[in-house]
Amino acid sequence: MTLTQPPPGPADRHGSVRRAGAGRAVAVLVLVALAALIPLLGPSAALHGTGEAEAPGTGGIALLRTVLFAALCIPVGELFVNRLARSLPGRGGAPPVLPRSRSPLAAGAGFLAALGLAAVVATGNLVPGEGADIDLGGLYASRDGKLALLEVNAFLVAGLCAASRRPASQAWPLAAVVVAEALRAHPTTEHTPLTGSALTLVHLSCAALWAGGLVHALRVLRLWRGRPDAAAGAALLGRYARVAAVLLAAVTATGVCSSLRRMPPETILEQLTGTAYGRALLAKVLLVAVVAALAVWARRRLRRSADPLTACEPARAEVVALGLAVAVSGVLTAVPVPIRW
Repeated sequence: MTLTQPPPGPADRHGSVRRAGAGRAVAVLVLVALAALIPLLGPSAALHGTGEAEAPGTGGIALLRTVLFAALCIPVGELFVNRLARSLPGRGGAPPVLPRSRSPLAAGAGFLAALGLAAVVATGNLVPGEGADIDLGGLYASRDGKLALLEVNAFLVAGLCAASRRPASQAWPLAAVVVAEALRAHPTTEHTPLTGSALTLVHLSCAALWAGGLVHALRVLRLWRGRPDAAAGAALLGRYARVAAVLLAAVTATGVCSSLRRMPPETILEQLTGTAYGRALLAKVLLVAVVAALAVWARRRLRRSADPLTACEPARAEVVALGLAVAVSGVLTAVPVPIRW
């Protein structure tokens, strides 16, 4: 007598799908919680032993900035990858099946983060102790206040556009957020602020396309698995990988130029270990190096493996490393900038 195990029935399949989905949700929550600790605790750790003063509420500001960056990456990545998916050949004009958009949720998170940062600006770049400390009218009187209000309104408009029949229109308010961030990062008292803003504009745009695009590309591939669209998954990942290589080069070049502007070559080695900004920058460089190595690994699998979609494994690890890099970027914007001219 031979014993054979019956094939799983519909109930078994649904149960395994639910368990996999629950496990994935728990893993995401754990990673988000761990990532939140980086901006909360990172500024104090980076400032330890440097002799630099820590401003009140630096950890909270770094967390809000991290949420703002992440909220920018998600819709930008969706617009980018959805356009790549629609341009794939062999569909006979039929639109591709795409996952449910997370852009409205991201816009809501970005709006709250931008509102919190605007409240900080309205109290003289201090964390407000109570509502009476916030001077909303004073936001219109300063450059930083106007930029903070621009980001709040831009995320609000982006959310409305994402929920409308023309979600692609959110590209304009999202571009306004990038421009506002680029201008905010380089005040007029800085030497050649427009040059710094231009570098930040390119750096932030390419980083958002890279990180957000990879997250959404993996969501699309997971949805297409087991569908007629599955054959197009490798083509989509290949197109993303080709563009991502250019984005990585642009992120690296603008990051190096921005670092050299703020840390002259003769002081870089000293500042990378002796200042909070240098330490945060060093951590970000190491993470980007890990991300680049994972991207090369995924690209090799995509081109040489019998199953190109095995490239998704290193790509998922790349997403985690990119998330950590975004969190470290939040820390980088909150610690003192060692400008030396």
